[in-house]
Amino acid sequence: MDQRLLDKINDLKKRRNAVILAHNYQPGEIQDIADFTGDSLGLSVKAANTAADVIVFCGVKFMAETAAILSPEKTVLLPEPHAGCPMAEMITAEQLRELKKDHPAALVVCYVNSTAEVKAQSDYCCTSANAVDLVRTLPPEKQIIFVPDNHLGRHVAEQTGREIILWPGYCATHVLITDHDILEAKRRYPDALVLAHPECNEPVKQLADHLLSTSQMLAFAADNPEKQFIIATEIGIIHSLEKQNPDTHFIPASERAVCANMKKITIDKLIASLEDMKYRVTVGEDIRAGAKKSLDRMIEVLPKK
Repeated sequence: MDQRLLDKINDLKKRRNAVILAHNYQPGEIQDIADFTGDSLGLSVKAANTAADVIVFCGVKFMAETAAILSPEKTVLLPEPHAGCPMAEMITAEQLRELKKDHPAALVVCYVNSTAEVKAQSDYCCTSANAVDLVRTLPPEKQIIFVPDNHLGRHVAEQTGREIILWPGYCATHVLITDHDILEAKRRYPDALVLAHPECNEPVKQLADHLLSTSQMLAFAADNPEKQFIIATEIGIIHSLEKQNPDTHFIPASERAVCANMKKITIDKLIASLEDMKYRVTVGEDIRAGAKKSLDRMIEVLPKK
């Protein structure tokens, strides 16, 4: 990156007492200038534990909302106001309320990839990394409603044997990866391990060697002696994988697996966000309190590491 731009960003960060967060799916240049990169919840937790007054979240809207839920005293900025998540928008709080009426005794587990309003209507929140462990802690006699991603929900049901009521949501990027893509990649790289995100569809998951969240993929690649991996998730993560493992070959399962919303944030938009303190993401206290409760319950029931 041009040193003048880097100096300008660093000066603005100092003046604003700001911290920059970048999700693993962000463009490489955004990841490179971030203070922290990672998954959405992990980034929000890190930001909450800093002394920063301003959190600039380079991701999509639900991620910035999560940061605002955990850090109500901080100013949370999303450099691109139209960076949304189609899957998070596939269920509304009203739709979840109606589903709960049909299953009044069920516990609601919502994936962190959901709106603040949906989190506030849920009993527990989860991540792709801890969804299985969380559901295993819940009372065995209880039905579970899982929203919004049906692919992650199916994975949880298979791993736990629990009765789970699924909502028909999905990640529009992960479903672009097909079993044909995996078979073709395996034909070209027969010795490579396939690491797939549980948001992928069932045929892809069946062909995977390991089903892992983005943070788990990064940890697995760092600890594994294998030198070839086929990566079945949004291709932005390959930047971090290659940066952390320069001697390892990472093959995208599909070049189509690009989240357009994740690529909307640019260096210019990041600078404008810090200069003009835009676009601020807030969560009303009534919604924030309920959403934080579902996040807190997740932390309470899972073993401390």
